[in-house]
Amino acid sequence: MDVSTQDVFEMMQPDLDRVEETLVESAQIDYPIVNSMLRAIVSGGGKRLRPILLLLAARAFGSFNERAIDVAAGVELLHTASLVHDDSIDKAALRRGNPTLNTELSTGAVILIGDYLFAKSAILAAKPENPRVMVIFATTLAEICDGQIRETLEAHKLDQSMEDYEARIYGKTAALFAGAAEMGALLGGGTEEQIQNLRALGTELGMAFQVIDDVLDLRESSATIGKPAGNDLRQGVVTVPVMRYAAGLAVDAPQRGIIEGIVAGEITDQVVVDSLIDDIRDSGALAEAEQVARDYVAAARARLDQVPNPAVRSALDQLLDQATIRTV
Repeated sequence: MDVSTQDVFEMMQPDLDRVEETLVESAQIDYPIVNSMLRAIVSGGGKRLRPILLLLAARAFGSFNERAIDVAAGVELLHTASLVHDDSIDKAALRRGNPTLNTELSTGAVILIGDYLFAKSAILAAKPENPRVMVIFATTLAEICDGQIRETLEAHKLDQSMEDYEARIYGKTAALFAGAAEMGALLGGGTEEQIQNLRALGTELGMAFQVIDDVLDLRESSATIGKPAGNDLRQGVVTVPVMRYAAGLAVDAPQRGIIEGIVAGEITDQVVVDSLIDDIRDSGALAEAEQVARDYVAAARARLDQVPNPAVRSALDQLLDQATIRTV
């Protein structure tokens, strides 16, 4: 498998086609209207970075367990379920420019559909009949829920520490990358050291991915990201670019009071919010946040030497680039 001149997505397409078939087959429900909506959500899942990471980890050590396809589909379905719940909690009308389930169904129905997808994802993860895979999967699900709880209860304050932010985005995003890499390496027959090395790589990739997500939320236009620009800030969620911007302000700077008012829900005037977003874009805060992401990627890249399969090593190197060079 020579990937020196082959794009990682092109290389993984045959595996991803099988993952896609498994996803579509699993995300079925006996209500035609809901079923068509679910199919659209599952089919619009982006680049499938989490399944790719799992499948590369499963190919890193010279053998490949075919059940890794099922687990990769389970990981992607778990991701989809978490997005369904996130959109319900946030009352989001759009994701990737498309209407969410919230626009058509009641909150209770949306939550139940998310629960259904969680259950179906666990069924897929159980296919290898490997108890440790199930433990990792269940632990990952708990970590995702912890991240969402932190997002709900702790994200709406300007004075949070970097450690608070990192704990939140670990659960929100990085935990699933970490779990995917660990399950893949386990199914691929890696040693314990190799498994933990790839889990750490997955964690760092996921952290970088979320930091860049937070940058894009403020840097890109609404048309590009498929939801209102600065959506997190508009909802009072403080991310690292906002933290870095606030850190550069004088204690009595009027912008600090504006941020605090927006975060507290006391300032809802969108003209004021838009002006603050412009100020953040014009500052060095986005560049500082991007450097945080690059540092995570550098730490992950340092782990590639411990991946014995050169083709997988090259593909993982490309995958790490995806965390920082993407625009959506």
